[in-house]
Amino acid sequence: MTTVLAAEAGDSTARNLTLTLFLVFVAVTLAITVWASRQTKTATDFYAGGRSFSGFQNGMAIGGDYMSAASFLGIAGLIALYGYDGFLYSIGFLVAWLVALLLVAELLRNSGRYTMADVLAFRMRQRPVRTAAAASTITVSIFYLLAQMVGAGALVALLLGIKPGTTFLGLDADAAKIATIIMVGALMVTYVTVGGMKGTTYVQIVKAFLLMGGAVVMTLLVLAKYKFNLSGLLGDAADASGKGAAFLEPGLRYGVETPGDALKTFYSKLDLLSLGVALVLGTAGLPHILIRFYTVPTAKAARKSVLWAIGIIGTFYLLTLALGFGAAALVGSEAITAQDRAGNTAAPQLAEALGVDFLGGELGGATLLAVIAAVAFATILAVVAGLTLASSSSLAHDFYANVVKNGTASERQEVAVARISALVIGAISIVLSIFAQNLNVAFLVALAFAVAASGNLPAILYSLFWRRFNTSGAVWAIYGGLFAAVFLVFFSPVVSGSPTAMFPDQDWQWFPLSNPGLLSIPFGFLCGWFGTVISKERDDQRYAELEVRSLTGAGAH
Repeated sequence: MTTVLAAEAGDSTARNLTLTLFLVFVAVTLAITVWASRQTKTATDFYAGGRSFSGFQNGMAIGGDYMSAASFLGIAGLIALYGYDGFLYSIGFLVAWLVALLLVAELLRNSGRYTMADVLAFRMRQRPVRTAAAASTITVSIFYLLAQMVGAGALVALLLGIKPGTTFLGLDADAAKIATIIMVGALMVTYVTVGGMKGTTYVQIVKAFLLMGGAVVMTLLVLAKYKFNLSGLLGDAADASGKGAAFLEPGLRYGVETPGDALKTFYSKLDLLSLGVALVLGTAGLPHILIRFYTVPTAKAARKSVLWAIGIIGTFYLLTLALGFGAAALVGSEAITAQDRAGNTAAPQLAEALGVDFLGGELGGATLLAVIAAVAFATILAVVAGLTLASSSSLAHDFYANVVKNGTASERQEVAVARISALVIGAISIVLSIFAQNLNVAFLVALAFAVAASGNLPAILYSLFWRRFNTSGAVWAIYGGLFAAVFLVFFSPVVSGSPTAMFPDQDWQWFPLSNPGLLSIPFGFLCGWFGTVISKERDDQRYAELEVRSLTGAGAH
């Protein structure tokens, strides 16, 4: 599929280079995956990479997992289109790591084996808690997968030179995006089913190096273009945006003041607050991030990996400032939205503009575009592999092994089910992604954060820190928060009732906020409390044992 999509783009040197880079990356990562499959002999190898990764390696892999298409494509696009308000995503995604570091990373690593549910179910009835955790993990992962696949579709449409209303060799923009989504889905299933956690982790490490390198090069070129004068860059970005000084001030996308409509203004400000809450709290509940803490041998390595991740991710998000404002100044919002209404192609379009300026005209522009596009694809493939692994692991380990088989499944059976689950989850994600192509990928990830913070986070924190917490509370917290988040999203402008909605021709929305976090997160915590107090179940001895495990790691693995 990669060959078809790239080779049909024409006989130009740039398109041939694009094809070559894609094939090289896919070949290298598949080789890593095949090598890792030979090292994967047990369930611990498949789920946790044999707990053999150092703090630095795991930190790089976490960075690779976290610096997704939402970061590289989505945030750059939001900054390019909305200036100051787009940068709020960078701040929120970064600050979120402090919550993960201080409240979750070490305690979770010490308490569990493979999945989040290992911690939740430790002092409770296994079946209901693991079933709820599996449902939540799959839901969050699919929301996140949508973002990556939508980004992949937009990227290939740009490479093929297909804009809305145009065709290329019989493919219009929508057909090219759909073909790409199917290709990415097939590759991610291959990575997970063949390589497991070891293969996925090494792919993420390679991808993190590539992405950081690409972002650094582009940032230096943008700054060199303006002789390292940030004021000149911001001024040109504001002028090219068509919005003037408002581009550099809050209120262009969130907290918008609507004269004569106090209610609409109020809702816009609430949406900003809701987004912030979801971004800051969401990371600590993301399943594909949480399982990374199980790949290191000690709690100290878990802390180190988070610190490395904060440094890597923090640096990257600073670079997104230059990418976003550089795209606004050198490409312009009209050219960006003409290619992709949600702005997902701003960073690759900036690469093309920089290549024209610094690498000798059109050929140089196409060459740098091909390099950055290959890096973006590396980003997407690595992240979707991590997400698919998290959800398939939860389905196999939590639901099949501990609910269906009640703990009697062999390791071989469990891993086989995980591989089948990866195939099913990949297929579901492909179908849903086809309907989500009009949405910005960073925005889609913010929805995933809201769902994770609404269902997973209350259950995790209550389980680790509240002695009275019980099975009923865990089930209420997960299902209550999960249902509230998904229900509100379904009736929000994200799904219907707006030109950029998933179903733009339909209108059943009544919930005014685009992000449900402001209501669904407190509701999840409230459900956890209510479910706990209405049940008489209590096991202080098991809580004491969990407390010892979480603080020391004794007996956890």
